Amino acid sequence: MNLKKIILFASGSGSNVQKICEFFEKDKANSVEMLVCNNPKALVVRKAKVFKLKSLIIEKESFYNSPKALTKILKLKPDLIVLAGFLWKIPSNLLEAFPNKIINIHPALLPKYGGKGMFGMHIHKSIIENKESKSGITIHYVNEKYDEGTIIFQKEIVLQKGETATNLSKRTLELEHHWFPRIIEKVLNNAR
Repeated sequence: MNLKKIILFASGSGSNVQKICEFFEKDKANSVEMLVCNNPKALVVRKAKVFKLKSLIIEKESFYNSPKALTKILKLKPDLIVLAGFLWKIPSNLLEAFPNKIINIHPALLPKYGGKGMFGMHIHKSIIENKESKSGITIHYVNEKYDEGTIIFQKEIVLQKGETATNLSKRTLELEHHWFPRIIEKVLNNAR
């Protein structure tokens, strides 16, 4: 059985990267191989070192207008690219090289509260302001538009009386940490 390789893309603190790495640490069938990050000062870069991951730091101009990043990613032959808090749109050369092999997690129930500018606390504040009764997470394939790829998995939570954006953010992150590694594993197993 061939080892399935995962590449993680992240931009920030890396709590999902940490949970994914912990989940796959002792896995004999799947391996997290590399972190791709667009912010060299992001906390996730330090977390990647703890797990002995290679890190590829990218800058915007070359990510969109040069094949350099794609070439380095292709060399690793990943089975799955996972966006774990990565805020840039994925360029077409990557989408074409990895059709249905790039997935993302979004802290809302898509198609609501998705699209450009809808990330982090912006989402949770909007959900509270619009008096929604529920929220949750969505894991989906990535296409050329923000948050519009085919949905793989959703898990909802009911908003509590007096729910704040901060509390909703914490509750949603707990869902992400639990479900994201498990759905990644399921997607990889289905690709065997």
